[in-house]
Amino acid sequence: MLTLLDVTTSVVDWSRAQFALTAAYHWLFVPLTLGLALVMGIAETVYYRTRDPFWKTVAQFWQRLFGVNFAMGVATGIILEFEFGTNWSNYSWFVGDIFGAPLAIEGIFAFFMESTFVAVMFFGWKKVGPGFHLASTWLTGLGATISAWWILVANAWMQYPIGQTFNPDTMRCEMTSFVDVALSPFAVDKFCHTVTSSWIIGAVFTVAVSGWYLLKHREQRLAKASIRIGAVVGLCASLLAAFTGDRSGYQVARVQPMKLAAMEANYRGGTDQSLTAVAWVNPFKQPDWQKEQEPPLRVGIPYALSFMATHDFHGFVPGVNDIIEGYTAHDGTRVPSLKEKIARGKKAIVAVSAYRKGDHSAHVRQTIKENMAYFGYGYVKDAHQTVPNIPLNFWCFRIMVGLGCLFILFFALQTYLAYRKDLADSRWRWVHVVALVAIPLVWIASESGWMVAELGRQPWTIQDMLPTWVAVSDLRSGSIALTFFLFLILFTTMLAVEISILCKQIKIGVKK
Repeated sequence: MLTLLDVTTSVVDWSRAQFALTAAYHWLFVPLTLGLALVMGIAETVYYRTRDPFWKTVAQFWQRLFGVNFAMGVATGIILEFEFGTNWSNYSWFVGDIFGAPLAIEGIFAFFMESTFVAVMFFGWKKVGPGFHLASTWLTGLGATISAWWILVANAWMQYPIGQTFNPDTMRCEMTSFVDVALSPFAVDKFCHTVTSSWIIGAVFTVAVSGWYLLKHREQRLAKASIRIGAVVGLCASLLAAFTGDRSGYQVARVQPMKLAAMEANYRGGTDQSLTAVAWVNPFKQPDWQKEQEPPLRVGIPYALSFMATHDFHGFVPGVNDIIEGYTAHDGTRVPSLKEKIARGKKAIVAVSAYRKGDHSAHVRQTIKENMAYFGYGYVKDAHQTVPNIPLNFWCFRIMVGLGCLFILFFALQTYLAYRKDLADSRWRWVHVVALVAIPLVWIASESGWMVAELGRQPWTIQDMLPTWVAVSDLRSGSIALTFFLFLILFTTMLAVEISILCKQIKIGVKK
């Protein structure tokens, strides 16, 4: 049975920091893998249809860069999964029967699939037919995408834990519906938004590398052809990311209202809510949300937040204080106050403890059934523990959305120029410089989105079920701190090595 562990705050903080470090570095590699998979697949498809050797050269060039990035992503991903057992053993024990299923499928099916066909893609040009090789290229990308699907299913379940029930006999949460877990609307929207945003990264990278070639007056035919692919992929992906982002916002409002309140710095909600365009939220200090009505210098888009959150321009959107005090949702459902949730969570803990000691009476069973949804709140002591870091969520959300809008304009311009102008002309040098500047910006946007998704659900490892300070392993903070810095050195070295290899391969260009 989960009890309050004899751990210090520093153990929780170091465990969170180590996991965040690993995930942040891992996420530098994954989206480029997904994005380049689409670019190289399109290039080889054109080769298969035209039999023009030039397009084979284009496909092979992007496959080389894909391969470097793919290897680095695998290495960091393996470490990330091991950390669930080392640093978060209470979490793994409590929900391992559910959380482990999608990860196991990812390893057995998706990772096996991409690992198999990536070998054919790299070494099978002269050993298999063009059709089989084309299929291998697409299946490599599909395997990477399916791998992302199962990982995001697992992550989405942590944020919206459905398809499960607590079994007092085993003292564990057990899956009741695999379909509900795998096809959760939260998971579907999260996957679509993540993959389309990854395509944006692949497209920016493709356009930027091609722009560098044009600036250097090298590989001009490859560069122009690649920009055409990258620009179209990027424009479509940017528009899709905006649509899927709106869908994700609706799901967050439905199941994680505190995350939305933090993203908007919405302290006191209501109907007819506007979406904040700009406001002054001190990035270095948690605001006094109990006293402030809204952040200073706020400019909002009328009714937009209500529409995003409820699909009704006049819908009610709760703020931080409403969630703590209790409120009536847009659909008429009464949401209990934090005080009520804590009381019900403590009832669940007491009942589970009694059951474990041998009291299997109907009353105890019923108490567990009625209050288990608020189990995690039984470990909460005050309201401040349930409010995530508002400045980080507020600014990361605006960085992500702001840069996303810029990328729509960026790719619209690139598409127009790629198909209507000669990009090798010196008049368009500034466009290629902008493309190179876009490389760090697109990763900043991607990492900002990840930070909103993960920091916004704090303090929960599993929404409403398990706070971070109960989910950690009983370790010494010094041990975690040591491995944190070891991983920091290791991952930074790996990143430097990848950048070095990528730059070397780009400088080599097309192999004759």
